[in-house]
Amino acid sequence: MILGIDTSNYTTSVALTDSNGNIRLDKRTPLVVKQGERGLRQSHALFQHMENLPLLLSEVLKEPFRSQIKAIAVSSRPRPVEGSYMPVFKAGMQFGSVLSNALAIPYYTFSHQEGHLAAAAHNTLINEQVSYFAYHLSGGTCELLDVNEQHISIIGGSNDISFGQLIDRFGVATGLAFPAGRAMDEIALSQWEEHNHTKPPNKLKPIPIKELYLNLSGIETQALRILQAADVKDKQKVQNALIFELFLKISDSLEKLTKEALKHQYKDQVLFTGGVSASTFLRKRLLDAFSKDKINLFFGEPKLSSDNAVGISLLGGKALWH
Repeated sequence: MILGIDTSNYTTSVALTDSNGNIRLDKRTPLVVKQGERGLRQSHALFQHMENLPLLLSEVLKEPFRSQIKAIAVSSRPRPVEGSYMPVFKAGMQFGSVLSNALAIPYYTFSHQEGHLAAAAHNTLINEQVSYFAYHLSGGTCELLDVNEQHISIIGGSNDISFGQLIDRFGVATGLAFPAGRAMDEIALSQWEEHNHTKPPNKLKPIPIKELYLNLSGIETQALRILQAADVKDKQKVQNALIFELFLKISDSLEKLTKEALKHQYKDQVLFTGGVSASTFLRKRLLDAFSKDKINLFFGEPKLSSDNAVGISLLGGKALWH
């Protein structure tokens, strides 16, 4: 088995996968963000990883798992490019290196983004040998990628904040706990059902797109301004309607961006990964939007779309056994 370790900015993760790609263990601990705050400093996140890893690894290093571990794989940087760096990944690298030396087994490093793609593709029908588009949509990343034989190029995305930041910032403003994505997704779904799958009145302008790049700070400002101006007695109704429309605008922009990318270079596979892509609302809307096109949209299992060490473990297995 391969032990994978991922220490992203908001989750400490360890995973074990076997030579057939089966997930044998998947353990995660979310980092603690104080109520009302919208994120963590790198130093605080790194400290929490150092606290969490011994507890998570204690289960991994018990028998029968310990004697079956053949290699260690860790996420060492955000993206697979020169100069990509975040201090939080040092935690996983330190623990992984020590375990590799102690157990006398190989040690591999991959980028956090490569791990996301591998996890999202797991148990889907995507052909990873063929070039495809991929979205990495998370709390800190909003990128449209061209993936070609494991070479990853950024061809589009956001010029400013990410979808995850947009969602979390608005969610915290409404009083929801950080991260707010799951709670907002449920609200958007319930509003969609209430409106019988039709769109509400347009209070928010569409998200602007130019040359495969989005600008998201404008819609954040619009939504917050409308929320702040709402009467106290209508606050709940207004915020739920805004969450619904915000998710609609996000799905509309992803549909438009994908179709624009296909004009530049035709591909028939698009993979979605990152915590934002775990949204049931966005999945339903996008699958419906492309249902009549010869484009295959692939979404990883929701649990494997958010930060995890499964993808890193799978990549370690490929490096060792293939």
